[in-house]
Amino acid sequence: MIIFPVLILVSLVLYIYYKVMIVRTKDPLTQDYLNSKSKIFLGSFIFFFGINQYMFYETRLSLFIGILFLALGIFQTKEGWKAAKHYRNEFQKHQASVQS
Repeated sequence: MIIFPVLILVSLVLYIYYKVMIVRTKDPLTQDYLNSKSKIFLGSFIFFFGINQYMFYETRLSLFIGILFLALGIFQTKEGWKAAKHYRNEFQKHQASVQS
């Protein structure tokens, strides 16, 4: 299955992209927002890596590691999603107060 390595690679590239963007910005609110976006892609990377791990090896140890990676990836993605939603709202409030 070629789809999981592609998803793993895309997630890793987007994670690195957002981490580089954090370094390039000076605004703390923007940095927090970009960090939460990077957490989403780190979680998806771990999630897809866990699926690929089990599909590639298909052993009991691989199953346990895959389940651990799936749980960790879901947790990381969920926390990143909640943080991104929060910081997106804060950023919109900040932009509205600056324009007023």
